[in-house]
Amino acid sequence: MSVTGHTRSGGRAEPPQGQQKAASIRDVAQAAGVSYQTVSRVINGHPNVRDETRRRVQEAITALGFRRNATAFALASGVTRSVTVLTSNTLLYGYAATLQGLEEASRAAGYTLGVRVLTPEDDLDRTIASAAGAGGGLVVIGFDRLGAAALERVPAHVPCAAVVEAPPQGQSPGLPAVWADDREAARAATEHLLALGHDTVHYVAIPTSTGTRGSVGPRAEGWRQALEAAGVTAPEPSGKGWDSQAGYEAGKKLARNRDVTAILCGNDDLALGVLRALHHAGRRVPEDVSVIGFDDAPHSAFVTPSLTTVRMDFQGLGRTAFGLLHTQLDTEQQAPAPVPSEPALILRESSGSRET
Repeated sequence: MSVTGHTRSGGRAEPPQGQQKAASIRDVAQAAGVSYQTVSRVINGHPNVRDETRRRVQEAITALGFRRNATAFALASGVTRSVTVLTSNTLLYGYAATLQGLEEASRAAGYTLGVRVLTPEDDLDRTIASAAGAGGGLVVIGFDRLGAAALERVPAHVPCAAVVEAPPQGQSPGLPAVWADDREAARAATEHLLALGHDTVHYVAIPTSTGTRGSVGPRAEGWRQALEAAGVTAPEPSGKGWDSQAGYEAGKKLARNRDVTAILCGNDDLALGVLRALHHAGRRVPEDVSVIGFDDAPHSAFVTPSLTTVRMDFQGLGRTAFGLLHTQLDTEQQAPAPVPSEPALILRESSGSRET
């Protein structure tokens, strides 16, 4: 798993490691030559403040990079602290488990969590403005193109954190974000199948956040890199969706090719569809074809045969993303964001040595 705390160009820079504690309301008061009660009145929009005094306080706030302590403000004002999650899906396991982690962490910190489901018909700028207007900051789940598009439109001044696809190697998002190294996990899963004696590994892709072709996503990249390192030309990826129906359609085509002996799937839902298609075609798993999924959804251990898969800590991603946002909302929140578990290959019944 990887975490970045960088902000976008024009956004609020994160303090370097080891820098002193963020400016307090008393620091602002000292810089402006007023009492801290006057600073509080300016922050909260109280009308009984002279224009000149208000100007000095606002200049001091800007110069010191002061951010209002969300915890103290909520206690003083009775305003409920809240966070809004922008996501295009709440049903697929990765999204749902990420939301679970976000909810657990936000509740433990005393925040309420709202969810805004994005659709292709949305005016994203208006949706984001409405969500940001609720206060408290945003978390964007950017696993797909719609989520990634929303993330690009979040204004720099809005407190925001994101859970994203692994970015291209050597790059990182321009704002606080967390992601799993599923590129390396896919490489390891592919290498495992090759080590079992399979000549090649076919891939059933999930859509990527950066385009329509699954072949450019990080999981597809890891699969391709493993094959290239073994001197194997990668077959053309298949798959046109996220769900079991998409996996079933791809699996029917793969099942007709008797040279196909190993299949890596972009998620467990696709893998279930592939397993069903292989069964209907009379191809035995794992005797004829080995299948590996991705994510380790709860049902994966209970299908027949049980599914070998890559375990992803989506709940940990959600908890970490909230931690990144929490440090932006609360200037006294100094604890580092929790670090999710690394992806792990979980060996079950659906993969085995190639029979000759």
